[in-house]
Amino acid sequence: MNNPSAARDISSVLIYVGGDLVGDALMKLPFARALRTAFPSARISWCAGKHKSAFGKELSNLVDGLIDEVIEEAGFDKPSQFLWKRPIDGRHFDLVIDTQRGAAASYLVRRIHHRLFISGAANFLLSDRKPNSGYQRPAAMVQQMMDLLELATGEKPNPSAKLTLPETEVAAAAAALPDGPLYIGIAPGAGGRQKCWPIDRFIEIANQQDALGRKAVFILGPGEAEWTASLINAVPKALFPTIGQNGRPIASVSNSIALAQRLHAAVANDAGTGHILAAADIPLVSLFGPTPAAKFAPAASRLTVIEAQNFGSNEMTAIPVETVADAIDALLKN
Repeated sequence: MNNPSAARDISSVLIYVGGDLVGDALMKLPFARALRTAFPSARISWCAGKHKSAFGKELSNLVDGLIDEVIEEAGFDKPSQFLWKRPIDGRHFDLVIDTQRGAAASYLVRRIHHRLFISGAANFLLSDRKPNSGYQRPAAMVQQMMDLLELATGEKPNPSAKLTLPETEVAAAAAALPDGPLYIGIAPGAGGRQKCWPIDRFIEIANQQDALGRKAVFILGPGEAEWTASLINAVPKALFPTIGQNGRPIASVSNSIALAQRLHAAVANDAGTGHILAAADIPLVSLFGPTPAAKFAPAASRLTVIEAQNFGSNEMTAIPVETVADAIDALLKN
């Protein structure tokens, strides 16, 4: 990668995306943290050119302190207007990073007034800086974004900027999971059941943790409401801190991250919860079957990926319990 010297005096940054659903934004959260680490004093604007961004509403509290401004539906769905006028009302930014890969869209994003423009579209054709010869684009979206940031700064991205969580949720998490026990998080859900390791195997892992003197903590979302009663019966010593007073899981990303920060390790399927656990900077075992880990694995600080393909199948049932248990033990020892 290039080693530009101008990165130090950048005071305004614009990140261009087409839009962000909640799942997309969770995957991009490490990039937002690395961005703030790279530019601690800059004003950072996040521009969803065609759609809405979850950073503007659903996850706005998570990026408080990371992103200063979220611009949504910025008019790029009607691109012809930007052939004769500048986008974003003609505003100027020291650095513009275009994270999408369409050449035509990148041409229009480049029309935003800027000092430095970074884009991977059309093999970096329009980018002011390009990677070294032989560069291969990584499969993971967040790593592609990290590479663009590295082009801008000349340094390896460091996603260490702290997340700002509501004090009430941090306090509630500490009350639910007080200091003392060794907490192991278990997140059995996923957006599609084909991505779920069998629930009876999660139960077996939870009971094994209990036998080892550890405390299993189930992190459940609304999609796992149907499992709640049977899990409580099957693992009576486990904790279920995401279950509300009505007996149903609470849908709160920041609450789940606050709880996850109390964990010593966790295991999750390929799902949004895996990215939530990764955001808590805890050791994570990530289970994959029909989806490619190279593309969707969470950007955890310490990650062990277990793929069903290594056991002769794309089905989650191929992953043995003992392999997952050994991975948890290894993360705790290290």
